[in-house]
Amino acid sequence: MLNDQKFEEATRLLTEATSTGKVRAAVIYSRIGKTIFQRAFGDAKSTDASFLLGSISKPIAIASLMCLFDQGKFQLSDSVRKYIPEFTGDARERVTIQHLVTHVSGLPDQLPENADLRRSHASLSEFVKGTIKVPLRFEPGTRYEYSSMAILLATEIARRISGLEFIEFVDKSVLQPLAMSHTAFGMGRLNRENTMACQVEFGAIESGGGSAESLGWDWNSAYWRELGAPWGGAQASASDVALFLEEFMHPTGKLFRVDVAKRMIRNHNPEGLPSRGIGFDVGMSDVVKQASDQTFGHTGSTGTIAWADPVRDRVCVVLTTLPAGALPNHVRQLASDSISAIAE
Repeated sequence: MLNDQKFEEATRLLTEATSTGKVRAAVIYSRIGKTIFQRAFGDAKSTDASFLLGSISKPIAIASLMCLFDQGKFQLSDSVRKYIPEFTGDARERVTIQHLVTHVSGLPDQLPENADLRRSHASLSEFVKGTIKVPLRFEPGTRYEYSSMAILLATEIARRISGLEFIEFVDKSVLQPLAMSHTAFGMGRLNRENTMACQVEFGAIESGGGSAESLGWDWNSAYWRELGAPWGGAQASASDVALFLEEFMHPTGKLFRVDVAKRMIRNHNPEGLPSRGIGFDVGMSDVVKQASDQTFGHTGSTGTIAWADPVRDRVCVVLTTLPAGALPNHVRQLASDSISAIAE
């Protein structure tokens, strides 16, 4: 059921941002109870347009790993070394799979040689080799430090257990079961003409920051779009991201048992450390206005935000082409706040 009036403020914000050229393209999807609203703006000619998700890719990638957990293939308390024997020394033996997926492993966000790897169009396996060797930044489990490379290593475990390359495995285990037909890690089934380009002139440092020398490996490059990085390389439509969130708020069993879905959106970090679910950000009080303590989701440096609040029974996905660091009051946040503030 559509009800545009309820979503007037979000519509105004995104219309203004795209009509002035500040944001080239955006799509919003929201559900509040039985009321669904979605609309495309700017260069996005359809609500099916796919955007580079950035770190919203992480919970989708980790959901594929948890399909193997559901099958009894591993335990979260297992050491990483059990599945990656070469991950040894420098306290690595004490890193567990749970440490990886809750950002307390000690691994860095990006490798020191990140730019060189991307410049040389390195494969995911080359990033894995670097991650296995990189020094830990602290004793596992004692501190929180957001880590894209920890997510990569978690999906490497999924690759070794399943025997399938990550892009194929996540497609078979998550995207196809949820009918996420406008989503892929890599280009997959996506139509290039319906895939939005990032405004890379405002890009993050790790993506080349819009510099001329990074054109061959930045967020818009064929290399990056086809790599399908588990930590940030998914491309998806807003409604597909909403489908994914709904599977955790109202589990159907299409991915795994209900208790596994619920486990993923519960905090697993010790008191005193930031709350994290398995792949998900949870609580999200610093991101979502009026969020309940059960709110879960993720944001992306490419200019995206997605969350679901089980207590208030609402979902919000805002995808834009303007990187998150481009503005102090990014329109993704303003639009998200307007959805959260809508009265029942």
